[in-house]
Amino acid sequence: MGIKIVRKIDSVDERRLYNEHLLADIRALEIMCREGLIEEGIARIGAEQELCLIDRNWYPAPMAMELLELAAEERFTTEITRYNLEINLDPLQLGGHCFRSVYNQLKSDLHLLEQKGAALGVRTVLTGILPTIGLKHLRAEYMAPVDRYYALNNLMRELRGREFDLHIKGVDEVSLKHDSVLFEGCNTSFQSHLQIGADDFIKSYNWAQMISGPVLSICANSPLLLGKELWDETRIALFSQSIDTRASSFQLNERESRVSFGDQWAPSNVADLFKQEVLRFRSLLTSDFQEPSDDILARGEVPGLKALGLHNGTIYRWNRACYGVTNGKPHLRIENRYIPAGPTLTDEVANMAFWVGLMKGRPGAYDNLHSTHDFKDVKNNFLMAARYGMGAGFYWGGELIPADRLLKEELLPIAYRGLLDSGVDREEVSYFLGVIENRIDHQNASRWMRKSFRALRTQMKKTDACRALTAAIYTYQQREIPVSAWRVLKEDVDIRLESDKCVHQYMNRNVETARVDDNAGFIGQLMLWRGIHHMPVIDEKGLLKGIVTSTDLEKRSEDLKELTVAEIMNKVVITIAPDQNILEAREMLSRHKIGSLPVVQDEYLIGIITKNDV
Repeated sequence: MGIKIVRKIDSVDERRLYNEHLLADIRALEIMCREGLIEEGIARIGAEQELCLIDRNWYPAPMAMELLELAAEERFTTEITRYNLEINLDPLQLGGHCFRSVYNQLKSDLHLLEQKGAALGVRTVLTGILPTIGLKHLRAEYMAPVDRYYALNNLMRELRGREFDLHIKGVDEVSLKHDSVLFEGCNTSFQSHLQIGADDFIKSYNWAQMISGPVLSICANSPLLLGKELWDETRIALFSQSIDTRASSFQLNERESRVSFGDQWAPSNVADLFKQEVLRFRSLLTSDFQEPSDDILARGEVPGLKALGLHNGTIYRWNRACYGVTNGKPHLRIENRYIPAGPTLTDEVANMAFWVGLMKGRPGAYDNLHSTHDFKDVKNNFLMAARYGMGAGFYWGGELIPADRLLKEELLPIAYRGLLDSGVDREEVSYFLGVIENRIDHQNASRWMRKSFRALRTQMKKTDACRALTAAIYTYQQREIPVSAWRVLKEDVDIRLESDKCVHQYMNRNVETARVDDNAGFIGQLMLWRGIHHMPVIDEKGLLKGIVTSTDLEKRSEDLKELTVAEIMNKVVITIAPDQNILEAREMLSRHKIGSLPVVQDEYLIGIITKNDV
C-alpha cells in the first residue's frame, strides 16, 4: 500500500465516490492498453527488501522508527511491526550487470543500517520468519505507529467480527487465536518486480503462476514459527491466515481469501484481470482523490490510477499485477511476492535472477497455458512446494517429477537462455544461477534450518536453539556465504547468552492438564503413569482454574472415584508470567515450598516451570 494517507470507508457517499474513481481507473487502463500507450519493448527489474531488526541477544528489536530517523533515507520505510523495515530499490533496465547492481545497492543499504543501528544496539537480519519471534512480539504495542496499519488492523477485525485463527500443521502444530493482524509481521520477503508489455502480459502472468511451485521449492527458508517445525515455507500459510477477513461458519464459505494463489488462469487482457479483483473483493479503504483518471487521460496526461492501486494493495496475490508510471510513461509489471527474505544477499539476488530468467525465457509451448494445462495442478504444485520444499514432486507436462530433476533439467536451462537473450552478462548469469544449482545439489535454507534446529534441541532449550539459529544466520550473512555451503549447527554454537533470562525460556509448553469436571480418580492414575506430582486445572476455554497435586489426591484416596477434580483442587494458585525473570521463579518456588509454577498470560495457561527447570 504505497499510499500513505488512507482511511476506512465510513459512509455511503464515501463508497460511491471511491467506486466512481475505481471504475474511472479501469476505463482509463482499458483505453491505454487499446491505444498502445503502455510502455513496450523495455524490461526493467526492481525489488522491495523486507528485513528484521534484532537486539544483541538475537530477539526482535522494536526500534524501526528510531532507526529510520537516524538513517534518513527516502527509500527506507516502515513495515507493520516496529521490528521490520523495508528498502525500496531503484528500478534498473534488465541487461548487463543489473543483478550485480541490485546486490551492490542492497549491500550498501544494509551496511548503512548496520552503522546507524550500532548506536541503538540494533542489527539487521534477512530471513523469511525470524526464529526468535514470540507471542509477546505480536502484541499491539509492537505495531508500527502509522495510521494506515491501524486502519487496516481495525477494518480486518471488524470484517471478521472476532479473533483471528491461526492453525498450521507440519511436523509440529500451531493452533491459537489472536486479536490483531500482527502475525503478518512475522513474514519478511524479497519482492521482485519485472516490467512486462501489455501485449504479452497475460501470457507472462500465467507463466509466472506455472513456475511458482518449483521456484518456491528451492527458495524456501521458513520452517519455524514460535519454536515449532511447520511447513518448509511457513510464510505461505501464515500470511494467508494472518489477514483473512472471512469469518468461519457452519455453512460452506466460498469467498476467497485476500491472500491467495488464485483459482483460475488469468483472462484475456490485463484490464479484465483487474476487473476480476474488483468483482471478487470489496473495497476496504479510501483516500483523497482529485480528478477521474479517464478525464486526466483525455487531457493528454498520464493518470496514476490511485484508486485501483489502493484496491490492489489490499489484495495479496503471490503473483500480483501492478500498474505504475516511470519517466512519465505508464507501464505494467508482475510482482513476485512469495520468495522469502534471505538467507544471504547472494542467495536473494540469485533467486531474483532465476525467476527473471525463467520469465524472460518462456518457451513458446507455454504461451497458451489456459488451454493446455489444468490450473488446479499448478496451484497444487505451489502448495506442495510451501509444505515440502525440495521434497515436493510437481505435476509438469503430464507427469509427476521430483523437484530437483525439474529444476535442474528443465527450468535452469530456460533461465540461462532467458537471461542471456536479455543481454545479461554471461559471467553474471553463470555466477548467480550457479548459486541455485549448488542449492539443488546440496541444501536449501529450510533444510539447513530443520537439521540445525533438531541438533541444537538435543542440548538446548527451544528458546536458546532459536537464538542460536538467528545468531548463525546473522554470522553467515555477514560473511556472505551462500546457504548451500552452511555447516549444520551443533550444540557447541556460541550465542553469547545474556545473564538475565526469562521464564518463557525455561518453561515447558507441553503441559499435562486436567479439566474441572474430570474424575479425580482417573486424573490420579494419569499422574501416576506420567510420574508427575502436580497438574494444572483449566476450563473449556483454557483459563487456569486451579491445580491438583499428589498430596491432594492422597488426602482423599478413599473416595476419589466419586469426586471431580473441582472438588479436590487448590483454587488459589501461585502463578508467574512468561516475561518474569527466572530468578524470581526460583525464589517463589523456594519461598512457597512448592514444586511448580503455572505460567499464565491474560489468565490463560501457556506453560509450567518446575524446580528441575530452574
